[in-house]
Amino acid sequence: MAEYEACIMGLNLDIDMNIEELLVIGDLDLLVHQVQGEWATKNTKILPYLYHVKELMKIFTMIEFKHVPRIQNEFADALATLASMIKHPDKNFIDPVPVRIHNQLAYCDHVEAETDGKHWFHDIKEYLSKGEYPE
Repeated sequence: MAEYEACIMGLNLDIDMNIEELLVIGDLDLLVHQVQGEWATKNTKILPYLYHVKELMKIFTMIEFKHVPRIQNEFADALATLASMIKHPDKNFIDPVPVRIHNQLAYCDHVEAETDGKHWFHDIKEYLSKGEYPE
């Protein structure tokens, strides 16, 4: 549904910019093949999105959807990032989320050794088996 919402938002932006011919490149083959009519959907939650995309497609003189495998989607990712930064006239947009890249590994999953010599999950296992909290 999120992919359909992004597609609809992009199509609305293109319509507002009076674009008549459009090539939509996406890495979600489900959306691309459903929009092209190659795959059917029985999911009742997705059907309204699909119908809405098809209605928006009628506005363009030429529109083509092309699937690009996820491994080759650097171009699609760059376009999606740029598109997310464009402010739509009706203020119906999402601000980009800042992402920081760290030079060090994160050790959030590291568990210190217990001083009593038992595994970290020992107390949890005891509680589940006996139904009593440990001391």
